[in-house]
Amino acid sequence: MKQHSLPVFALIGALAIALVGCPGCQSTGGDGGPDGVTPEESFQKVIPVLMSKWNIPGGAVALARNGSIVLSQAYGIADKNGDVPVTPASLFRLASLSKPITAAAVLKLYEAGLLDLNARVFDILNDVEPPPGSTVDPRLAGVTVLDLLRHSGGWDRNVSFDPMFRSREIAASMGVSTPADAPAIIGYMKGQPLDFDPGEKYAYSNFGYCLLGRIVEKLSGQSYEAYVQAAVLSPAGAAGLRLGRSLAADRADGEVVYYDYAGAPQAVSVFAAGTEYVPWPYGGFAIEPMDAHGAWISTAADLLKFILAVDGRTSVPDILQETTIDLMIARPPLAEYQTSDTYYALGWQVRPTGGDANWWHTGSLPGTTTIMVRTANGMSWTALFNSRPANADAFFGELDSELWRAVNGVTDWPAAGAAGR
Repeated sequence: MKQHSLPVFALIGALAIALVGCPGCQSTGGDGGPDGVTPEESFQKVIPVLMSKWNIPGGAVALARNGSIVLSQAYGIADKNGDVPVTPASLFRLASLSKPITAAAVLKLYEAGLLDLNARVFDILNDVEPPPGSTVDPRLAGVTVLDLLRHSGGWDRNVSFDPMFRSREIAASMGVSTPADAPAIIGYMKGQPLDFDPGEKYAYSNFGYCLLGRIVEKLSGQSYEAYVQAAVLSPAGAAGLRLGRSLAADRADGEVVYYDYAGAPQAVSVFAAGTEYVPWPYGGFAIEPMDAHGAWISTAADLLKFILAVDGRTSVPDILQETTIDLMIARPPLAEYQTSDTYYALGWQVRPTGGDANWWHTGSLPGTTTIMVRTANGMSWTALFNSRPANADAFFGELDSELWRAVNGVTDWPAAGAAGR
């Protein structure tokens, strides 16, 4: 079973088209009177139907307009045991929506003068030792921090593998207990060849963001979680985010239960030395080493607060400087991007349009589907779900279009004073 954290690269293009090319996508509805359609009413017409169609137990959506949160709504079941409902306070795994958070943390180090984005990664992480007897690819010396942020570091999971989902194999190779932690994974990968020259092209890499997490720790002198909380999330008003855990017994208070699709195969637990079969969302992978690329949990509204704090708009003070945000969304100098409509910048997928840009990211793990969007016309939203359908590609495509339909169906927006932060 192939595990995806950004599930489908074909979807990137589809999302890009949907974000600006679908009928009415540049509209944000009118400011209708009392007989208009409110955000709650518009999303209620869309989300429960979508969840029912795709057999998703629970979800949550948050929506902001011009910097004010106008919707924080929950749908369905958080825990089938007792029919516990999802609430706006429910916590969900974010999967790869963690990457823009890590990118913001890296950029805070850059603003503080602690990090040169062109620095070579293994000059910073200079204590990483490869396995005895392995040959170190000399190209590793050329991988830069910018390469990691842009997914151009030289690792291509479609050519070789994604080490973040090989906990048992790496643990055995490194002589450590399973699951392998981040240092063990990095040491193992120091002895593996790159799949292409650093800076040559884009190839989505969870491992690259794992390395960024260790850079954050090395340069800040704090744990990854502590630095991100202090430098990014607390200033953004999103201090409720925290790192999730792999096993059901360690589920956070208020966290939903994650469900695989009907008929999904079980996984060999990465937490057991023997062959123990478990549901994929609880032991099929270790989320702890994924801290910087896939381990954050959040409510939909708290995640939206993070977006509003880095969106480059004045309605909510940004935690990054204007020039840093420009750098964050700038088109990388990769050959494939020079004529493309969309590109992956520093932690965000971007499509310039109308003198501004749409930014977004998706996330996917067994039991988890997530998306967050910042549009060129002053809107932002998040949507989090506690299952991933078997046909994740098709679901993401429909989810994106249905979220746009719900947004564009609103005609009665709350007055600015009535909306929340």
